[in-house]
Amino acid sequence: MVYTPSALCSAVAALALLLPMSALAETPSSTSGGPKPFHSMAITPDAGEACRVPRPPADLAETAYQRNGYRAILRILVAERHLEAETCDCLLGEFTWNMALAELPRFQTSDNPRLPFKALDLYAVADVLEAVHAEGCSE
Repeated sequence: MVYTPSALCSAVAALALLLPMSALAETPSSTSGGPKPFHSMAITPDAGEACRVPRPPADLAETAYQRNGYRAILRILVAERHLEAETCDCLLGEFTWNMALAELPRFQTSDNPRLPFKALDLYAVADVLEAVHAEGCSE
């Protein structure tokens, strides 16, 4: 069966006549008890998530590998500060992406500007430091 544009328009018009006008006018934000807007289904982040280092901005470095490495460096800096201060308070607000960039020489393992560090090794160090901090705070 071949559908011509005029046949499709007629079918759509017929379908529109079958729907009640109230169905067309109802929006998710209406008070008729209909579906709730999407934002009402949002899950509130856990308290621990509030102190989690966010994804780095795209303009921080050329590649995702480098950005992930800088994120790991920032995680290490924050965890070291937590352990140093012996606090369970979130100190993430004291740190900036520029601080992670400035600490590159400390974590650099190569002269290759595209692969200046081993990101997986940095993530492993950050995971250990964060685990030590979490263990200290759980006691």
